[in-house]
Amino acid sequence: MLEAKIYGLCLERLRHQINNARQRTKDGTCTYKDIILLECYNTGDIDDIIDILELYDIEERTFEGVMEKLKDLSYTVSALSREALFFDFTQSGHLGLYLSLNDKSIKPQSALTCQAV
Repeated sequence: MLEAKIYGLCLERLRHQINNARQRTKDGTCTYKDIILLECYNTGDIDDIIDILELYDIEERTFEGVMEKLKDLSYTVSALSREALFFDFTQSGHLGLYLSLNDKSIKPQSALTCQAV
């Protein structure tokens, strides 16, 4: 099986997490079916996010620069995985990678999420 890593995201690990998330929505373990938190990085600090996700080629080490890079990264990973993935912050202020199970753009703050561990 071909494994690929885009910055700090392993596509094989994401596929596994996506499969687990979908299974949890089917078996009723996860009752919130719009978006699912796949990964939480337990930080909202820009420098920590850059290190965790290996975003060393980022041009601007500002909040806006990191968010733009994360937007590009989520677009790339979504295209490669054929899933709707996006980064946003949890209610605790930590960066998370989310899976959207519908076509509507839903923000984590506006809906409860289920973790796919």
